[in-house]
Amino acid sequence: MLDPIVNFFTRVFQWIGRGIGFVIGIILWPFMWAGRWYTQRGWILKAVLGLILAGIVVAYAYFFYVTQFWNDFDPDYPDAVAAASAAPQAANVLAGDPIASPSQATATGTQQPEGGTATQPAAPAEPGQQTCKRSEIAEMTAYLVDFNVNRNAWISSMLASKLGFFGIPWRNTPFFDNKAAFQLGINQVMRRTTTELVDTLGRARGTSRIDQNLQDARTALAWDEDAWYIGLRGPTRPTPSVYRDAIRKLRAYNSSLTQCQVTFDARADNLLLFLDRIAGDMGSTSDILRGQIEYSDAGWFDPRADDRFWFAYGQLYAYYGILTAARSDFSAVVRERNITVLWETLTTQMRDALNMQPWLISNGNESSFIFPSHLATMGFNLLRARSQIVEIRSVLDR
Repeated sequence: MLDPIVNFFTRVFQWIGRGIGFVIGIILWPFMWAGRWYTQRGWILKAVLGLILAGIVVAYAYFFYVTQFWNDFDPDYPDAVAAASAAPQAANVLAGDPIASPSQATATGTQQPEGGTATQPAAPAEPGQQTCKRSEIAEMTAYLVDFNVNRNAWISSMLASKLGFFGIPWRNTPFFDNKAAFQLGINQVMRRTTTELVDTLGRARGTSRIDQNLQDARTALAWDEDAWYIGLRGPTRPTPSVYRDAIRKLRAYNSSLTQCQVTFDARADNLLLFLDRIAGDMGSTSDILRGQIEYSDAGWFDPRADDRFWFAYGQLYAYYGILTAARSDFSAVVRERNITVLWETLTTQMRDALNMQPWLISNGNESSFIFPSHLATMGFNLLRARSQIVEIRSVLDR
């Protein structure tokens, strides 16, 4: 009596096996055909094609390597950047303002008025030795661009990245796109920051001349993010090469600033405007995350969830450094408006959010028990930081 049932399930599994074999045969057929065609060619053609194939294999192997290893990734990097230029006599000085030499700071000290705001340190006795405080925002921006293109390979312009997975863009697959999305998130912040440096922070008021170094840095960072040596219009410069120009220009600006030759306009209204731009940027990214959450709840199997998450993470990673630097550049403003505690809360919240580094990104339903929603958590972290920025802005606007 069981024979018909056994035969039925036997046939079912046979059909399944044949179906799997048919699918595998379709996948392997182009490779088998190419192998037969290759064996029938002459040795010269074989050598040329073999070298091309070896080059492709090496390119993809290198691509797989650089996408998996993140050099010098450190959520505490702002402390290292600040420590490299720590100068006690400049602690309460606005960026671009004169600072005393260590000997003068020791001899004269810095006086504190009753209101609690530090006065500017005394100018050096010899005008030729006068120096001004550099911009930590400009230095942090240069550091992050250097992190993207020198300490790590710039993924988006690599040939293997542009070729994709058999023609499918990597961002539409679950593979090898996390680091590229992280870099693009940082680069979004760099473009925003250099724009603000050119338009408001790097010149006095709106009628003064734009600093050429900052303008060149902004132009460089506006370059196509996926440019290779050859583009649709012919030979061109690859993205990393152009971004390295931005590093040089930002540091050239800071060099001129320390020599008191250029301007950094550290006014409260400029800080307010800068915070407005950052809040808007974070709000836009949180909306992108919300759109992906509403579009899919496939959990671990959403191929776009990982690049959305790491783009937002890169943005948060970069803004943590930029806002830490802004506190130094606008130190006197922060003290005068009594927003020190608010600023510390902001940076602490952002640093805590950077501890979220899941191995696999899930975009599950927000009420799911099995599939977490990492995108919802990241969106919450962004909006939390944004709300703190809005609160600081409201204090500045009083």
